[in-house]
Order: sequence, then C-alpha cells, then structure tokens
Amino acid sequence: MIAEREHLLPLAAEGFDLASRHAPTVDASSCARVPTDFYSTPLAVGTKVEVKAYASYVEVWHRARLVARHERRFERYQKVLELDHYLDALVKKPGALAGSTALEQCRAQGRWPACYDEFWDRIKERQGKQKGTRGMIEALILGREAGPGRVREAVEEALRLGSAEVSLVRFLLQSEMRPAAEPVEVGVLREYDRPQPSVAGYDQLLINLAPVEVVQ
Repeated sequence: MIAEREHLLPLAAEGFDLASRHAPTVDASSCARVPTDFYSTPLAVGTKVEVKAYASYVEVWHRARLVARHERRFERYQKVLELDHYLDALVKKPGALAGSTALEQCRAQGRWPACYDEFWDRIKERQGKQKGTRGMIEALILGREAGPGRVREAVEEALRLGSAEVSLVRFLLQSEMRPAAEPVEVGVLREYDRPQPSVAGYDQLLINLAPVEVVQ
C-alpha cells in the first residue's frame, strides 16, 4: 500500500450519498416503513417523508429537515421506536405510557434511569396515577430543550431535595440555563454613594398618641 500510494489518483472533489432512498408515508403508529422495518417519527399520520437508509443507520427527512435518526435493523418487520416521538400524544393519554413498546425499548437500551421510576412512583403517590404520569411525561418533554442528561440531573436533584414536582425540575433546569451575573466595577460612580436614609425622626410623631374612640 505504501509503495502504490504515490501512483493512486487523488480523492474526488465531490462525493455521493451512499444511501438507498425511500419515500414512505407515516402510518397510524407514526412510523415510516423502510423497506420491511418500521422507524418512528415525530410527524403526523399521513405525512410523506424521505428516508435515507445507510449501512448502519436510517435517517428520516421532511421538508429538507432531519426529523429522526435510528440504528438500522435488518430483521424483517421490526419496529424501532423513540419514546420522545410519542410524548405529545401520551400527554393526552398518559395511561398508555406504562405498557408502551417505546418505553420498553427505552428501558432495554439503558436510557431510562432508576431515578425516573422513583420520581414517577412518588409523583403518582401525591397526584394520582393519571395526573402523576402526565407530570412524568411533561418532565421528559423538558429534555427536548435542555437535553436528556440535564433532565436526569434535575430529577435526581429534585429527589435529593425530597420533592417529586415537575415545577421543581423545570426551575432547576432554568436555573442552570440562566447565566450567572458577574460583578461590575462602578469606578468613579462611587462618589455618588450615599448612606441609607434614617426614618428615626418620624418616630417622634408616635409619642403620646392617645387612641381615638370611634362613635358608631
């Protein structure tokens, strides 16, 4: 190889996509079929998408925007589901979360930490099964902006503080995202510093004041 390297042609200036292209329609399970397997998307049922199937992964595109990326499966009629793609629907039907295939796959992939189950159990104890599960889903949705890793840290911190409230998780995330204020040197403006005013003189008005009788 070393001896032949100097005789090789240079790399092409432009490459080409090594993916097979497909144009399926999102089905009732919010999945795109490629070619015999099903990959979840965050899109509405009936949406026409473009799918690029590479050797090791599959990309789902819609209107020139990448909306989903999955590890490719080669067995026939397999479903590859991403839990995040179903959270908006699960908010309306929270009872479907516990037995969902998307959650089962999320657990199998090691992306559902033990702190989520503890948080889920506690919030259900306080708010009831349906409302508590909806709160768990709302906490997961926060990961779209903050990232799943930060949501996990916020959930762990909330449990450490003895609380299982979505509002606390949201507050912790917002506190992390808010940049810390840095002290500013005021310089010559210090010459305008004045001591806090005293209101002690007004206390003299309170001396020897007799209560006023109110005649009904």
